[in-house]
Amino acid sequence: MSSLALLADAVLTLDQGDTLYEPGYVLLEGDRIVAVGEKAPPAADRMVHFPDRLLMPGLVNAHTHTPMVLFRGLAEGHSLLTFEGWYQAIRRWEEVLDPAWIPAAVAVSCAEMIRTGTTCFADQYFHMDQIVPQVRRSGLRAALAYGVVEMGDQAARERELAAAAAFLQSVAGEPRLRGWVGPHALFVDNSPQAIRQQVQLAAEHRTGLHIHLATSGEEDRYCRQHWGQSAVQAMKGLGVLERPVLAAHCLTLGEQDFHLLAASPFSAVICASAGMRAGAGAAPAAAMARAGVNLAMGTDNVANNNGYDLFVEMGTLAKLMALREGRPGALSARAVVHMATRGGARALGWHDQIGSLEPGKQADLIALDLNAPGWAPRGAQDLYTALVYTVCGMHVTDVMVAGEWLMRRGALTTIDYRQAVAKLDWAHAQLRARRKT
Repeated sequence: MSSLALLADAVLTLDQGDTLYEPGYVLLEGDRIVAVGEKAPPAADRMVHFPDRLLMPGLVNAHTHTPMVLFRGLAEGHSLLTFEGWYQAIRRWEEVLDPAWIPAAVAVSCAEMIRTGTTCFADQYFHMDQIVPQVRRSGLRAALAYGVVEMGDQAARERELAAAAAFLQSVAGEPRLRGWVGPHALFVDNSPQAIRQQVQLAAEHRTGLHIHLATSGEEDRYCRQHWGQSAVQAMKGLGVLERPVLAAHCLTLGEQDFHLLAASPFSAVICASAGMRAGAGAAPAAAMARAGVNLAMGTDNVANNNGYDLFVEMGTLAKLMALREGRPGALSARAVVHMATRGGARALGWHDQIGSLEPGKQADLIALDLNAPGWAPRGAQDLYTALVYTVCGMHVTDVMVAGEWLMRRGALTTIDYRQAVAKLDWAHAQLRARRKT
């Protein structure tokens, strides 16, 4: 197998010791990293030089809904973290949605993630038959959850669970794709009976549950009214916490339950911009981190955010936590970078494959331009501080997943972005016209 050496002015590994090589190299064979080190690499069949570049692990967007870029601009003035806001700004559009419009939206979403340094993402939506082919073409790594909303209706439950099972079977064994089960919101639009069945389905397919949790306290109110316990305690009783759980938002979780979450394969996915735009508040991320809960980062849908740039999201989260806690550095810049890389990898069950640049791991990495505005003075500014508070996704010049270039020197290699945008613009016009009729 041929080898490829990538040489750069700086290599941030994010291994256990957060090793930084200046200069450094990453040596690849096929889709794997075989060595990382300082200065000159071992002999390689090919060498690619990245002068004035930083190499680091690709970012992990642990919660989004790629088709919903179709609705970007339609949710202004609505809180998508309330039922009324979601219904008026999203659900009424989804009711007239033609599934044939989804591929263009997914292509644009994948392109925007690649352009800004994301190499892996977690999605939750329906119409997975329209989503999966576009994700495959993009080359991104993804954990895709079939979204289930059954509202206590037995016919809907049976239909959705059968569709979820068929989807999980369809992506089994794919190297860059993993199937998840996606109850939209436990106890809100998924009944306890459906939850039990989805836990069983996830166990049968050795996967996890991708949910929305604690956006307004609605789950807690339901569970306390019916069973006299919190939603987290009810989730434990239903077996939810025995499976990996990706829980988006987590705004109203109580500290009394953090020990249960820390002892479970549970990850809180903090979507700071989405919560702020919705006027819904800030998650107790610093307290969860102290309790040992795994934290990851997501953008949520871009009708709510409205962008996919996880570097911008890192800065937003760090500032929001300082404001929430009333002290600078409530979440350190280093901790925030870890959330967007190692934390996301752990949340998706890929921590042995991605999230750091180490021998044996997949070659998922990005390069950033050290000559772009914001880095100077290099000798005075901590690297993590720059990544969180200064850098944006447009500093990214190159993106690789599993040894394949998805972007090279700022040019996308797997997606024709202009063509995808043209198709999305056409689909959006059709959507608005159908709503008027």
